[in-house]
Amino acid sequence: MPAEKPVELTANQCWDYIRKAEIGRLAVVADQHPEIFPINFVVDRGSVVFRTAEGTKLAAALEGAAVAFEVDGYDERLGQAWSVVLKGSAVQLESIEDILASEELPLFPWQSGQKNHFVRIDPVQTSGRSFMVNSAARRHYLRGTRPLPSVE
Repeated sequence: MPAEKPVELTANQCWDYIRKAEIGRLAVVADQHPEIFPINFVVDRGSVVFRTAEGTKLAAALEGAAVAFEVDGYDERLGQAWSVVLKGSAVQLESIEDILASEELPLFPWQSGQKNHFVRIDPVQTSGRSFMVNSAARRHYLRGTRPLPSVE
């Protein structure tokens, strides 16, 4: 039986999946090397906002090079996996209006410490795909040897 081909997601479908995800990954270039950081985030006005502390993630994100943001998941009920990637630029929220508005976002650090820098990823490219997970892989995961993340 031929494998089903991945389905390209529309921009609206991509944003629906982003809104459902709890964790994303921020990809940046730091010291000429790729780095990937897990982040919690919120969707705000057609962009993704996260908060962070001083450090490599913040410096690399704001360096001016393009960044990428990725979320993925698995719907066990449908046996379908998906992945969404945003590519664009990152800007720190600095205007008083943006800072006050960001304080109202439901965005809370998971780690203790000062995470006072709010960063917005403005996407210029949104892409995603979904695909059926083959039955052998589904059986493997259903046996509990390695659970796939669940998407609600």
